[in-house]
Amino acid sequence: MLTADKIKKTKAYKSIRQSLLDQLECGGNDLPHFKDLVEDYMKMYVIKELASHDVQTRGTFVEWSNSETQYGSKKNDSVDQVLKTNAQMLKLLDRLGIKPDAGFGVDDEEM
Repeated sequence: MLTADKIKKTKAYKSIRQSLLDQLECGGNDLPHFKDLVEDYMKMYVIKELASHDVQTRGTFVEWSNSETQYGSKKNDSVDQVLKTNAQMLKLLDRLGIKPDAGFGVDDEEM
């Protein structure tokens, strides 16, 4: 089972976090309140990864059941969560003055 702790231990998580901190430092914005925003970004990263994993695992539609006679399928709420979290992450990067493509390179790692 994928957990927040597992995500935080990945090479990708550590690399993204360090890249953001390095970019803040290069831009002269490595003040405590900006570093705190990087931590907020990384929390959103974890949420996005968990939601993405849920979509990969359960699919875009999930079965529900309230009783033997009430059941069906509905859209997986994680789909919207991924989209909304991505949008917030991009807004936060913009607020920090960091361009998403200005990183120092991130290697993908299988979780």
